[in-house]
Amino acid sequence: MMKLAEMHCEPTHADSKPLTPAEIEAYRDQIPQWNVTTVEGIDRIEREYTFKDFVTAISFANKVGEIAEAEDHHPALLIEWGKVKVTWWTHSIGGLHLNDLIMAAQSDVLYAG
Repeated sequence: MMKLAEMHCEPTHADSKPLTPAEIEAYRDQIPQWNVTTVEGIDRIEREYTFKDFVTAISFANKVGEIAEAEDHHPALLIEWGKVKVTWWTHSIGGLHLNDLIMAAQSDVLYAG
């Protein structure tokens, strides 16, 4: 199995299907701190990162924004003092796609960075 953090997002199409729970579980060891949540019937993956202050938190959020632009796949970001909550899902398919797991792993690389 390829490392998620080394993969790149692929365009989704009208016939793209959300990942199954088994497919998500197969990658969980690569993104262990991420949680699958369901909001209004749509699965999402989210993680809250902690920082020493607001400036560091917003700097991280900007870096996530840069990789999101580079991959053309964008998260929901909630920035607060000392923390950033990052949520990935694929709007066009109403659930989780491999792209979301890839971006979660890339977000972790930035945080470890």
